[in-house]
Amino acid sequence: MTVVVLEDAVADLEDGRRFYESREREVGKYFVESLLSDLDSLALYAGIHAKHFGFHRLLSIRFPFGIYYETEGDTAFVYAILDMRRDPSWVRAELKRRT
Repeated sequence: MTVVVLEDAVADLEDGRRFYESREREVGKYFVESLLSDLDSLALYAGIHAKHFGFHRLLSIRFPFGIYYETEGDTAFVYAILDMRRDPSWVRAELKRRT
Protein backbone atom coordinates (compact mmCIF):
# COMPACT_ATOMS: atom_id res chain seq x y z
CA MET A 1 0.00 0.00 0.00
CA THR A 2 1.18 3.52 -0.77
CA VAL A 3 1.16 6.00 2.13
CA VAL A 4 0.55 9.68 1.31
CA VAL A 5 1.12 12.15 4.14
CA LEU A 6 -0.96 15.26 3.44
CA GLU A 7 0.30 18.79 4.06
CA ASP A 8 -1.55 19.31 7.35
CA ALA A 9 -0.12 16.06 8.74
CA VAL A 10 3.40 17.13 7.74
CA ALA A 11 2.80 20.37 9.66
CA ASP A 12 1.62 18.32 12.66
CA LEU A 13 4.85 16.32 12.53
CA GLU A 14 6.92 19.52 12.45
CA ASP A 15 4.93 21.00 15.36
CA GLY A 16 5.62 17.87 17.40
CA ARG A 17 9.32 17.99 16.50
CA ARG A 18 9.58 21.61 17.64
CA PHE A 19 7.74 20.84 20.88
CA TYR A 20 9.99 17.93 21.85
CA GLU A 21 13.16 19.69 20.68
CA SER A 22 12.28 22.62 22.95
CA ARG A 23 12.17 20.19 25.88
CA GLU A 24 15.50 18.46 25.27
CA ARG A 25 18.08 18.47 22.50
CA GLU A 26 17.76 15.63 19.96
CA VAL A 27 14.37 14.47 21.28
CA GLY A 28 12.65 16.24 18.37
CA LYS A 29 14.74 14.22 15.94
CA TYR A 30 13.87 11.01 17.80
CA PHE A 31 10.19 11.98 17.68
CA VAL A 32 10.27 12.38 13.89
CA GLU A 33 12.17 9.13 13.38
CA SER A 34 9.68 7.27 15.59
CA LEU A 35 6.64 8.69 13.84
CA LEU A 36 8.13 7.97 10.42
CA SER A 37 8.59 4.36 11.53
CA ASP A 38 4.93 4.27 12.60
CA LEU A 39 3.93 5.73 9.21
CA ASP A 40 6.00 3.07 7.41
CA SER A 41 3.93 0.39 9.14
CA LEU A 42 0.84 1.69 7.34
CA ALA A 43 2.22 0.23 4.10
CA LEU A 44 1.43 -3.20 5.57
CA TYR A 45 -1.33 -2.54 8.09
CA ALA A 46 -3.43 0.34 6.72
CA GLY A 47 -7.13 -0.26 7.21
CA ILE A 48 -6.95 -2.59 10.23
CA HIS A 49 -7.07 0.15 12.87
CA ALA A 50 -10.30 1.12 14.61
CA LYS A 51 -12.06 4.25 13.42
CA HIS A 52 -12.28 7.35 15.60
CA PHE A 53 -14.09 10.49 14.47
CA GLY A 54 -14.51 8.96 11.01
CA PHE A 55 -10.83 8.11 10.43
CA HIS A 56 -8.74 5.03 11.08
CA ARG A 57 -6.35 5.79 13.94
CA LEU A 58 -2.91 4.28 14.43
CA LEU A 59 -1.43 5.01 17.84
CA SER A 60 2.27 5.80 17.86
CA ILE A 61 4.41 3.26 19.67
CA ARG A 62 6.73 5.68 21.50
CA PHE A 63 4.88 8.99 21.76
CA PRO A 64 1.30 9.92 22.75
CA PHE A 65 0.26 10.72 19.17
CA GLY A 66 -2.44 9.33 16.93
CA ILE A 67 -2.10 9.07 13.17
CA TYR A 68 -5.48 9.62 11.50
CA TYR A 69 -5.88 8.28 7.99
CA GLU A 70 -8.30 7.03 5.34
CA THR A 71 -7.77 4.33 2.74
CA GLU A 72 -8.80 4.56 -0.88
CA GLY A 73 -7.89 1.63 -3.08
CA ASP A 74 -4.21 0.86 -2.53
CA THR A 75 -3.45 4.23 -0.90
CA ALA A 76 -3.56 5.40 2.71
CA PHE A 77 -4.00 9.17 3.05
CA VAL A 78 -2.72 10.55 6.37
CA TYR A 79 -4.79 13.58 7.36
CA ALA A 80 -3.46 14.31 10.83
CA ILE A 81 -0.83 13.39 13.40
CA LEU A 82 -2.26 14.68 16.65
CA ASP A 83 -1.26 14.73 20.29
CA MET A 84 -3.58 12.37 22.15
CA ARG A 85 -3.33 14.50 25.29
CA ARG A 86 -5.54 17.13 23.63
CA ASP A 87 -9.20 17.48 24.50
CA PRO A 88 -11.19 14.98 22.37
CA SER A 89 -13.58 17.73 21.30
CA TRP A 90 -10.58 19.66 19.89
CA VAL A 91 -9.42 16.54 18.03
CA ARG A 92 -12.90 16.02 16.58
CA ALA A 93 -13.14 19.65 15.45
CA GLU A 94 -9.63 19.58 13.96
CA LEU A 95 -10.35 16.42 11.97
CA LYS A 96 -13.66 17.85 10.76
CA ARG A 97 -11.83 20.97 9.56
CA ARG A 98 -9.44 18.84 7.54
CA THR A 99 -12.05 16.90 5.60
